[in-house]
Amino acid sequence: MRVMVIVKASPNSEKGVMPKEEMLAAMGKYNEELVKAGVMLAGEGLHPSSKGKRVVFGDGKKPSVVDGPFAETKELIAGYWLWQVRNMDEALEWARRCPNPMPGEEGVLEIRPVFEASDFGEEFTPELRAQEDRLRVEMEQQQRAK
Repeated sequence: MRVMVIVKASPNSEKGVMPKEEMLAAMGKYNEELVKAGVMLAGEGLHPSSKGKRVVFGDGKKPSVVDGPFAETKELIAGYWLWQVRNMDEALEWARRCPNPMPGEEGVLEIRPVFEASDFGEEFTPELRAQEDRLRVEMEQQQRAK
C-alpha cells in the first residue's frame, strides 16, 4: 500500500525558519534508511504558505485565487513523503522513528492511505484504467528525460 505522510506546519515553519544543520543531518539519515528499505517513493519540504496560493472552486462559478499566508497553522502542510509499505502498522513503525520535524516545537505527522485503482470499483472503467496507466508511463518517461 502507498501512504502519504504529511508533515504538519508549525509557527516557525510558517515564519520560514530554516532547519539547523543538525536537523538536516538527522533527517538525511532517516531518509537514507527509508530509501535503503525501499519505503520512500518521494518526499519534499514546502515553503511557507505566505509563498502559496489557493484556487477555490464554487459550484458553477469561475475558480478564484487566494494569496497566502493562510490561517490555522495546524491545518497547513510543511512537507510530505510518499511511502510504499505493507500496511498501516509498518507506516506507523517508520513514522515513530522519524526525528521530530519541528525541533523545539510540537511536530506532527499525519499518515493517509493513497487511493489505489481497486478502491474506485466499477466506476473506474477499463478505459479509465488504461488512460491512467498511459499517463503513469508518460510521467516516468518525462522524469527520466530530465
